[in-house]
Amino acid sequence: MIWGTLKNHGGDSLQAAFAPVSADVREALEWASSHDLASLPCGQHPIDGDRLFVNIVEYETKKPEDRFWEAHKDYLDVHVNISGKEQIDLNFLGNLACGVYQPEGDFQPADGEKNASVVMETGDFLVCYPEDAHRTAVAVDGKPETVKKAIFKVRIR
Repeated sequence: MIWGTLKNHGGDSLQAAFAPVSADVREALEWASSHDLASLPCGQHPIDGDRLFVNIVEYETKKPEDRFWEAHKDYLDVHVNISGKEQIDLNFLGNLACGVYQPEGDFQPADGEKNASVVMETGDFLVCYPEDAHRTAVAVDGKPETVKKAIFKVRIR
């Protein structure tokens, strides 16, 4: 997992800030920084075929018990908040009870307790690798809020 912000980065400083991440993740973050994500309608937007694309989603955050855990094997996620605030709960997949992997949606369901949480605000990003189970759309302090975000899907296998 990598948690950071796109705020206050631009040009060369953006490239330097993201130098430690893989080229594909850096490409997603640079694409996010150079495009007006707020103007994109909800749905899937291609960037480089099935190697890299972005899903724009909008939803209302909820109580944790009304949300689900997930992880992915074929793609890693790069979540970028466009507007609103949400909590994303995290745990290592190995610490959770795993359901049956669904290859058609690259969806690994899981169940259990969180190990940590991050609060995502406008401009923040979170990179989730295959071992990073995540429960998204959790209301911060129990207060539901509308969130719009970009989820970049980066093929890793």
